[in-house]
Amino acid sequence: MGSADKSRNVSRKARIEEMRQAERARERRGRGPTPPVSAIVVAALGVGGFLLFSRASDDSSDAKAGSKDWPAYQVNEDGEKVWGKLGRTHVAEKVDYPMSPPVGGDHNQVWMNCNGDVYDHELPEVNAVHSLEHGAVWVTYNDKADPADLKKLEAKVKATPYSLMSPVKDQEDPVMLTAWAHQRTVSGADDPKVGEFFSKYVQGKQTPEPGAACTNGLAK
Repeated sequence: MGSADKSRNVSRKARIEEMRQAERARERRGRGPTPPVSAIVVAALGVGGFLLFSRASDDSSDAKAGSKDWPAYQVNEDGEKVWGKLGRTHVAEKVDYPMSPPVGGDHNQVWMNCNGDVYDHELPEVNAVHSLEHGAVWVTYNDKADPADLKKLEAKVKATPYSLMSPVKDQEDPVMLTAWAHQRTVSGADDPKVGEFFSKYVQGKQTPEPGAACTNGLAK
C-alpha cells in the first residue's frame, strides 16, 4: 500500500505541474508577444518625430500666411527705406503687414488695377501689394495732405502706366511713395524726389514680375 500511495502522489504532482504549465501557456497567449525594448523606443521616436515635423510644418505655414518674419529695413543716405527679400506667396486671407502702406510680402492673387488708376477710397492691402509686385508705384496720402498737392499727384499718376494712387488714413506722413521693398516720404507734389522715385521704380529693377499686367485686376 505504501508503494501504491507513493506512486499516486508522484502522479498527482506531475498532473499539477502539467496544469500549471498549461495555465502559464494560456496566460502568455492572452498577453500576446511582448515587444523588445528597442522596438518600443523606435516607435516612440517615430511618433515624436512625426509630431515635431507636423508642428514645424504648421509653424512654417503660419509664417507664410501671416507674413510674420519680416526683414529689417535700412534707411539710405537719401532718406528712403529699403527692405530685404519679402515673401511673395498668394494667400486668401488678410495679411498683417507691419508697415502702412505695405511695401510687399504675401498677397492676394488678384492685383489692383494700376494703369494710372486713381482711387478715392482705401484699397485692400493684399491686392495693392500685388500691384507693387508687378512694378507699380503706389502714391498714398492721409487727411493732412495739401489738396493742391493731391491734384498734381493725381495728374502725374493718370499720365503714368504702372502707377496708382489712394488714401491711407493711418499712414505716418501726409504723402508717401511706395514700390516693392522701397518707400519714402515726400514734402509734396513739387518735391524732386517724386520724379526720381517714379523714374527709378516704375517697372524698375526691384520689380519681381516685370511686364506683368496692371489691368484686368480689381477695379474698386
